[in-house]
Amino acid sequence: MASKQPEGYKKNSSKINAKWGEGDYWNWLQFYCYWKVLGGEGKRAIVFLHGFGASSSHWRFNADYFANQGFRVYAVDLIGFGQSEQPGPRKIKKLDNCFWASQLAAFLEEIVYKNGPRDAILIGNSLGGLVALTTQALYPNLVGAVVAAPLPDPALVQLQLNLPNWLKVLKDKLVRIFFNLIPLELLIPIILKTRLIKIALQSAYYSSIKYDSELLKIIIKPAQRRSAAKALRAMCIGMATRKKACTAPFLIKKIETNPIKTPILIAWGRKDNFVPLSIGKKLANQYPWIKLFIFENSGHCPHDESPSEFNQYVLNWLKSNLGQSIQNK
Repeated sequence: MASKQPEGYKKNSSKINAKWGEGDYWNWLQFYCYWKVLGGEGKRAIVFLHGFGASSSHWRFNADYFANQGFRVYAVDLIGFGQSEQPGPRKIKKLDNCFWASQLAAFLEEIVYKNGPRDAILIGNSLGGLVALTTQALYPNLVGAVVAAPLPDPALVQLQLNLPNWLKVLKDKLVRIFFNLIPLELLIPIILKTRLIKIALQSAYYSSIKYDSELLKIIIKPAQRRSAAKALRAMCIGMATRKKACTAPFLIKKIETNPIKTPILIAWGRKDNFVPLSIGKKLANQYPWIKLFIFENSGHCPHDESPSEFNQYVLNWLKSNLGQSIQNK
């Protein structure tokens, strides 16, 4: 494969805006949460949700575009990421997508819907896509549309076993012991100081990110915080010990039976090394009401790697599915 710069860097290098919008902190259940906003008040809201290890800054090629299209653009750092609080197991036993969906629902109610219509569009990358879907399933009255790019969940590929309660309790205890024994406080600094972090980050992209120093800063800075290891431990325990009701297969079934029909788009990079495209195709075939779009020359982060194509396609999809309710400039 010939090495090439990512589209966003090569074509929009003068428009890199990782510090886009106005930032602020919000207190929720004694956790401090960081969020950003861009665009005029009273406009229909778009809320961006970052993926694992990222933050609101990862929407550097998307926020300005949608704000210029007449939306009020928000992004929130999920608890454990970015500039939001990074709690350890002592403060919170576990972090999972149902917990983050609760955070997002409160963010919508307390921040977003104070100044605009109650029909926000949720656009999430990877883990953010799962959080968006979870919020749609658990709080359908708060969501106007969902874009998951892509939709990751190990439960979508693993055989779901109905374990006896005692065995599940034992499994969860072993998971907690395992992650408490792993010396994340030592491993994370080692990874950040070696080429391992660049190798891991490159695997999320199809195009070369060699010259994208801003992207590396977006990922590394939150991981350098002293509380990062504790938060990562809480996430690992939380996602590994989730209730069945928090898994994507269960959530999709719940959405299917909900009388509120919210448009859902799942977007995949054909070159995604983390979440196979076959999962997206299977979901689209199994649930015809879920729209699948494939970005040919993108990996796991199509919004950042192919921003022009991503922005235009998502906008057209929103116009097609939401019609006159889309507020343009």
